[in-house]
Amino acid sequence: MLAWLLIIILFVAIFMCLPVSFSIGLSSLVVLFAEPSPALTPWVLVQRLYYGLDSFTILAIPLFLMTAEIMNATGITDRLIRFCNVLVGHIRGGLAHVNVLVSMVFAGISGSSTADTAGIGKVLIPAMTKEGYSKEYSVVITAVSSTLGQIIPPSIIAVIYSATVGISVGAVFICGIIPGILIGVSQMALNAIYSHKHGYPREERVPFRKAIKELITTLPAVFTPIIIIGGIVGGLFTATEAAVIAASWALLLSLFYRTMTIKKFWKILKNTVEVSAATILCIGIATVFSYILAFYRVPETLGAWITSVCHSQSAFMLLAFLVFMIVGCFMDATPAIIMLAPVIAPIGLAIGCNPVHLGCIIVVTLALGLVTPPYGLCLLLACQIGETSLQKVMPTLLVFMCVMICIILLCALWPDALLWLPRWLMPNAAI
Repeated sequence: MLAWLLIIILFVAIFMCLPVSFSIGLSSLVVLFAEPSPALTPWVLVQRLYYGLDSFTILAIPLFLMTAEIMNATGITDRLIRFCNVLVGHIRGGLAHVNVLVSMVFAGISGSSTADTAGIGKVLIPAMTKEGYSKEYSVVITAVSSTLGQIIPPSIIAVIYSATVGISVGAVFICGIIPGILIGVSQMALNAIYSHKHGYPREERVPFRKAIKELITTLPAVFTPIIIIGGIVGGLFTATEAAVIAASWALLLSLFYRTMTIKKFWKILKNTVEVSAATILCIGIATVFSYILAFYRVPETLGAWITSVCHSQSAFMLLAFLVFMIVGCFMDATPAIIMLAPVIAPIGLAIGCNPVHLGCIIVVTLALGLVTPPYGLCLLLACQIGETSLQKVMPTLLVFMCVMICIILLCALWPDALLWLPRWLMPNAAI
């Protein structure tokens, strides 16, 4: 009975527009006070909150967020945009191609989709509108390309999933490369179709000497993903240590480009603390919620039902995709993973699914949630920057979403297409 009360209060609080972390905490507190068992007292809130945050892996989150803040505040993002413009700006629909390509590069450094939307959107949405792109299309291409920040390594959500389930962060990172590239390429292909259909412009080709200068000055930033992923794959450092290196490298680049000031650095620290505090609080509170669910044996009950319905790995992967797609429409990826991953992952393992493959599909599916209403954080942020409504962007958005869903389903049903890369690069991870 109290297990149902826990879930009902949670959803009522969410639909009343309370922050997700507050909704989870409120439902947990009510049950902790109502439960007569001495094994589940209000002190559990403090104990499990501390336990949930006592993780070396979670330290990577504020550091990757700080990396994104440094890039946006000190003009490194602008340099990446100019670099991508040299490569693809001269193609028809060039600015939209730049939008996707720079998101792929930005994703390989920061691991944050919302930082991608904010940093790149503020530059490219006004620029695209000025060049003749429709405001709605500019918003859509910015929002959907920003989801790559949650897929292409290093991904903050992949860090959270790996820490929650207890699998190799590096393996999940590497597993996300192929779906990230597939989604990015598909977005550029769709953009080519839209650009030819609507006659969107191409940028003037950058003079050769200027292009070489731009490429040379931006190469240190572009090589950052290679340093991060190469170090993890080579066993030189862990994901958390990679986050330290990423933040340090971004800071050194800002000093090298002479764009860092004391005022900017203070603002970077302040923004990092604010965003990190919200994310980490959500992780801690969600850990309490998961513990209460485990106390009432909800995972075992749900697992028994799923195994009775799903008799194959493919059926289970489709079910996991549907569950996380629906949850992603209403909830941030962090609490979704903390609450559901400990339930879903053991069931998948029992059925025979590879935990790294399952983790990758969950991460990519929750990335889709960043552009699915009503939550759709990246979509809402892009609409705010572009000063347009959600209703106007939906027709174009649905096309990009359908292609993204097809790629996710393909990856879900064909695990070897994703797993060959981590198996090759990280043979010691026992994937």
